[in-house]
Amino acid sequence: MDIADTDLTGSTIRACDLTRLKIVDSRLWDVSISGDLARFVVNDVDVTDYVEAELDRRHPERVELRAMDGPADFRAGWATLESLWADTVARARRLPEEALHQRVDGEWSFVETLRHLVFATDAWVIPTILDEPMPYHPLALPQTSYPDPDKLLGVDTAARPSLDDVLAVRAHRMALVRRIVDGLTAEELSRPCHRSPAPGYPEEPQPVGKCLRVVMNEECEHRRYAVRDLAVLEGHFDRTSGR
Repeated sequence: MDIADTDLTGSTIRACDLTRLKIVDSRLWDVSISGDLARFVVNDVDVTDYVEAELDRRHPERVELRAMDGPADFRAGWATLESLWADTVARARRLPEEALHQRVDGEWSFVETLRHLVFATDAWVIPTILDEPMPYHPLALPQTSYPDPDKLLGVDTAARPSLDDVLAVRAHRMALVRRIVDGLTAEELSRPCHRSPAPGYPEEPQPVGKCLRVVMNEECEHRRYAVRDLAVLEGHFDRTSGR
């Protein structure tokens, strides 16, 4: 598909496959791009490694999670995430409750982000590692690109829970992962999980280690997004409150 001589000012492209996208002779001012980047070339310069290195510098937990190998590494990685999220929730609580339901630039609110992390655990831990058939909490929130959320039995995507409601579910799910990583062995890490994480996901068995990595990467990256948006909300709150 070719798009030429078109004004796309203010457009948002979300959850799209842009593999081999080429933008030529165009004006890119005040452009924000996030996603899975590989060989990202700007004006003939591949900036992929720079972007990854800068993210690692700002968020060293990314490096720790990539380096996980044995059970002790998974326990340490989860401890890091527990600590980071405890600090992030404490930071969020300093804002008014209504601010935590606000979206910044169309992204999930803080509460919605926490709901999605409930979904990540419900999809990649409960049916897979624990082999339970109906894992979804009503407050779990699948990704916006999920094709048919009605297939996730029990999920209420229209729910509007309070922060405390979601944190109560989060506490249970995080404690569940803590129990799993505390009991990990090398053999358990490689054990195949035969149940699919959710309808539409690959049916082939996934090892326990892969399932845990998915959850931990979700925790890591969505905390990064949450911290980014909290900074915006804090600035707005400071301006409106005269602080």
